[in-house]
This record gives sequence, C-alpha cells and structure tokens, in this order.
Amino acid sequence: MATIKPFAALRPRPDLAEKICELPYDVMSSEEARETAAGNPLSFLRVSKPEIDLPPGTDIYAPEVYAKCKENFQRLIADGALRQEGQPCFYLYRQVMGKHYQVGLVAVARCAEYLKGVIKKHELTRPDKEDDRARHIETLHSQTGPVFLTYRAVPTLDALVTKTVAGKPDIDFTAKDGVRHTSWTIRDAATTQRIEQEFGHIVSLYIADGHHRCAAAARVYLKRKETNPHSVPPLRDHPLPSGGGEGQGEGHASQFLAVIFPHNQMQILPYNRVLKDLNDLTPARLLQKLDGVFAIKGNGSAQPTHKHEIGLYLDGKWHTLNFRPRFAATTDPIEKLDVTLLQKFVLDPIFGIADPRTSKRINFVGGIRGMAELERLVNSGEYACAFSLFPTSIEDLMTVADAGGLMPPKSTWFEPKLRDGMFCHLI
Repeated sequence: MATIKPFAALRPRPDLAEKICELPYDVMSSEEARETAAGNPLSFLRVSKPEIDLPPGTDIYAPEVYAKCKENFQRLIADGALRQEGQPCFYLYRQVMGKHYQVGLVAVARCAEYLKGVIKKHELTRPDKEDDRARHIETLHSQTGPVFLTYRAVPTLDALVTKTVAGKPDIDFTAKDGVRHTSWTIRDAATTQRIEQEFGHIVSLYIADGHHRCAAAARVYLKRKETNPHSVPPLRDHPLPSGGGEGQGEGHASQFLAVIFPHNQMQILPYNRVLKDLNDLTPARLLQKLDGVFAIKGNGSAQPTHKHEIGLYLDGKWHTLNFRPRFAATTDPIEKLDVTLLQKFVLDPIFGIADPRTSKRINFVGGIRGMAELERLVNSGEYACAFSLFPTSIEDLMTVADAGGLMPPKSTWFEPKLRDGMFCHLI
C-alpha cells in the first residue's frame, strides 16, 4: 500500500511565483534555457540549469556548474523569494492547459516503496542522468523537481479535492506558454489524516514522468543509509527562512517530492520520431519495404487518429500507415504498443537502428511541438523523414508497469509539465 506524507515545502513568494517557476530542466537545451531566463534573475532555471550563468560551452556536469546551482538556490532563499512553510502540509496543484485541467496532491513518498515496487516504473534510466540528479540533490540538500505520479482514481479523494479547490488559492499565475498554475495548502489535521488513510488503501502508484528524479532520490537515500544504517539525518548548510528550523517539518532523505494525479486526468501526447537518413534507400524503395508492414495511404494525414496508425512525413508529404493485422496480433502489453511495433518491424530491420537509446541516427520530438515541427525538421534537410504516433494510453502504461515490464524509450510525453520551483523538499 502507498505511504504518502505531508511536508514543509519551500515555495515561491506568491507575487514572485510567475517569475520563479520554470519548465523542467530536461525539456529544453541550455541555449533555450539561457534565452528563457534572460533578464530574469529569479528564474529557477538558474538552479535547475545553472550552466546558463557560466560561459557557453561549459560542461554541464562540471563542478563549477553545481557550485553555481548552490549559490543561486541559497540566494533565492536568503532574499526571501523562496520561503518554507512553518509546518508539514499537503498541497494541491492545479494546471489548466486549454480545455484540459488536472489537480494533483503534492506530498512526499517513500524511496523504500519505489525500491520495493509499490511505486512502479515503466522506463529504464540512464546512469549519467541519474548521477547528475543525485549530485543536484546532494549539492542543494533539496529535491527541487517533483516526480509526476499517478494512481487509479478514487471517488472519495476526488470529492475532497473538489471541496478544497473551491477555496482561495495561495498561488495563481498563468505562464508565458498559456498554462495556468494554481496551488492550495491543506493544513487541517483531520483532512491531512484522511488523505493519508485514503492513500493507504491504494495498492500502487505509477511514475508517469520523472524516472531519473525518483531513481536519484533513492540513490541518495541508500547512500546515506549505508553511511549511517540507523538513520538518515537531515543535512543542511543553506540559510533558512524565519520559522523553518528543526522540528517544523524538516524533510528526510528517505522521502522524495511528488505530485500525484488521478489517472483519468492524465493527458498524454505522442513522442514522435525523426530519422537522419533512409539507410541508403530511396524514398520509393522505402515505401516498398514499408508496404510489407503497413497498409499505406498516400497524401494521408499528419496526425494518427487511432492506435496502430502512424504518420510518415517523406519527400514533402504525409502518408498514413496502418499496421497490417498480423503484426499487431498479440496480447502482450508491451509487444502491442505502437512504439514497440515501430521499433521491431521498421526502425530495426528497415532502418538498421537496433537501439534507439544510443543511436545517433534517430531523435525524438515531444508531441507538444506539433506536426509542423516534424515538417520543419525534414524540410530543412536536417532529417530525412519523420514518424508521428498515436499517444500511448495511461491504461497501457499502468498495464505494462503492473506486469513488471518496461516500455520502449520515449513512449510517452505528458502535458502540461510540472513547474520546477513551485515546491521544493528540503532534506
């Protein structure tokens, strides 16, 4: 069963939240982050991507990058831009993106439950990225980017959330990308206890996004546990705001920061593929080979309309590809995913891309960038063709995770993204 706890969050001063909170570190390049943060000394990108305050070309894993990260984080705290709640609380975080909205519970979950599989993953992680996030946590003694978790919706929790969000929020702003971010604090002891009890009946939580953050938090926990097997004491060397001392909800390395959403509020966009070359095939010969796998419609649509349908942008036009029935005739939850079918029957045998995690001939484009971005990349000559996919469903994700399986890399793109700096967990 899932164990979630309240904590004393470090949060932005409400009037500064719009300037502080930023998209996650891993959805933009250093150049994009530098441009986004230009002229804004409060931007949390100076903490999550601190290389932007160093000369261009600086190795993002260099010691001076982490030192700058610490310096910038401490300054936000010392200046009062980030303030710590005086007691452990739960929080609600609502995001509105166009007609879509989602409300998640902000809490800390247990690293031990991630390690035991109560909190289930569906992706492999890369050691270099784990190393980076672990160093980030240890440098700051804080988790500054939440793990995006989901659970099978519970009506009683839905009702409690609906009641709470009817009240006045603590923070409410609309970011430059049009996404509205709103938060409420739950301080009432009876409500807090009820939330803990309700989650205590939930068998599993699922990582939707943030596998590297979660794995890094678990590594820090295990490292500290090994150093002191009897406890994992809070460590801190940064200045604290007034009222944030010991005994008032200090965090713990055995826990990690999470925002937890009901599954029926998830919005998953596709994770599309662009390929550098056609593996020495002409466009006509490529289509001939693809005809053995798909029923192909020329002058097709860019956006697939259902599962097992894929779009191909080649030679300036879109083709609609539908997997021939025999290729999708399986009950295995991983084998029937479109990303698996594309890899198994197209990318590997036709394009010669055996491992998309390491190949330099393939790249991945989040669905938020739209079909126009795929067309731009191919029309520019940087890439030879693009595949657009139908989004993986949250039900597929949970089914794979329940079976103990791992989805192919870049299978899902969740939107909207949780803002870094909205909540931090000091440990």
